[in-house]
Amino acid sequence: MNQSAAIKRFNTLKIACYYWWSEEKFTAWLLLLAVIALNLGLVYISVRINVWQSTFYQVIQDYNQSGFLKAVSEFGLLAVCYTVLRGYQLYLRLLLHIRWRRWLTGQYLDNWLSNKTYYRLQLIAGDSIDNPDQRLSEDIELFVTLSLRLSLDLLHDVVTILSFIIILWQLSGVLFLSIGTYHVPIYGYLVWAAVCYAFVGTYFTVKLGYPLVGLDFDQQRYEADFRFNLMRLRENAESIALYSGEPSERRTLWDRFQNIFGNFRNIATMRKRLTWLTTGYSQVSALFAILVASPRYFQGQIHLGNMFQIIDAYNRVQTGFSFAIDSFTRIAEWRAVVNRLNNFLLSMELARTRLSGHYKLVVTKSSQPAYRVKDLNLYLPNGENLVHNFSLSLKLGERLLVAGPSGCGKSTLLRAIAGIWPYAQGELIVPTGDKIMFVPQKTYLPLSSLRDVLLYPGFSKNTRSPIIEEALTACKLPYLIDRLSSLENWGQALSLGEQQRIAFAQVLLHRPDWLFLDEATSALDEPTERELYLLLKIRLPQACIVSVGHRQTLLEHHLTRLELDLEGNWRLDTLSPGRR
Repeated sequence: MNQSAAIKRFNTLKIACYYWWSEEKFTAWLLLLAVIALNLGLVYISVRINVWQSTFYQVIQDYNQSGFLKAVSEFGLLAVCYTVLRGYQLYLRLLLHIRWRRWLTGQYLDNWLSNKTYYRLQLIAGDSIDNPDQRLSEDIELFVTLSLRLSLDLLHDVVTILSFIIILWQLSGVLFLSIGTYHVPIYGYLVWAAVCYAFVGTYFTVKLGYPLVGLDFDQQRYEADFRFNLMRLRENAESIALYSGEPSERRTLWDRFQNIFGNFRNIATMRKRLTWLTTGYSQVSALFAILVASPRYFQGQIHLGNMFQIIDAYNRVQTGFSFAIDSFTRIAEWRAVVNRLNNFLLSMELARTRLSGHYKLVVTKSSQPAYRVKDLNLYLPNGENLVHNFSLSLKLGERLLVAGPSGCGKSTLLRAIAGIWPYAQGELIVPTGDKIMFVPQKTYLPLSSLRDVLLYPGFSKNTRSPIIEEALTACKLPYLIDRLSSLENWGQALSLGEQQRIAFAQVLLHRPDWLFLDEATSALDEPTERELYLLLKIRLPQACIVSVGHRQTLLEHHLTRLELDLEGNWRLDTLSPGRR
């Protein structure tokens, strides 16, 4: 799929619109129509208040005390109604907001997690795939917030214009413009004045503020890069401390912050100019309304109440016409958010389809109790052939050691066997119904209780505590039993050796039929490594175990050895009892 086709298919606005025809469409439309109805009610009350102003200022001018008290009580009733409607309108709008965000977040999460897309994105370089965590949290939130706000504000302004333009047209009367001996009648001149004033302001605002779209886009990216580097420093605090790498880290962080600083100064300059324009426009508009209404007042065609009614109606009409001026900053931010979300969608699609024309790893299921690899070729992202025409058939009970020099592709071979390495061609035949487990060199420890860590990713939550405690004891971690319910950052609380023993405890609890270990004992001493492998042999006698490792001590725990070299060749040997 080319880039233009991918953009057409995966578009944030298109996906967002699906919400209104999704399984939540009934509630979504009900909430939206309720919010619109309340908006119309608010505009209606605003019209009533506008009419009220004419009466109110007229009774003041006429020194009519009874009329004054009646007008005050009428305003009190309108104010109460407006307040109640405004509260419900905000509440229902927020409900619609969070439901739409929940649905849209689910769509993006499914897209990100499907077909290992989150993993493939890390293999493809490019500025368009930076910080997916921010795309999924901040940008979706901003998109929903701004979409609702801009659309509902636009609807409110359109209804306001239609409502008040009639009042303004009626109050305008006819203005005669003298040109020589001719008197040209201008009907509804207050309306045309408001339109012209709003058009001029909108034109200059758009022209002056358009660069904010790109600047806001860059600002979000720079902020995300800075946060990402701060997060990496925290995650690798011990390694950085041992290297005494603080000066280097500070330089890196400072460079990232300088991008924020420089871009923000440009944003501040643009917003300063835009504020001058919009603030001046707003201040002049109040005086402009009085000036355009004054001819009829001084000619005695309208009274003081009508004067205030005209000023209020004029301001509401020109404010409605000035939607782009008042909302330009939000529109710029919305455009930037849509661009980022579209880039994220495009990057995910390209990560899934970019390699399909060059590489294809076919994974099929089989009822036979064998894990087979046929004619597998592994490549690096630059196209270099890492392993040539590899074939292998594994049966239950076999124990295979994958060895070879660093960089020959041992771990990459395991990734391909797991079906996650995209730069591969060949066929995998995977047994159905059997448990398959891959253990990386650095096991993943989620931010959860130790019990949940041991049962990750979806082992039965009903596993009894004695079984879990026995697995910890067998893996030489009895001192962690009292912390099974503790919520900690286990990746930092435990040493690498402890984390690898946790991985073996997970293996004992999951009891896989096919077990693949990638340098899973590299942080352990040799006696502990030997005990853990013997434990696997006793507890999982029928399991097929494939290990990647450098140590010669691993030979005694395996029956065959797969030797890879740096030229892409491979050799399979049976280990003699003396070497085991």
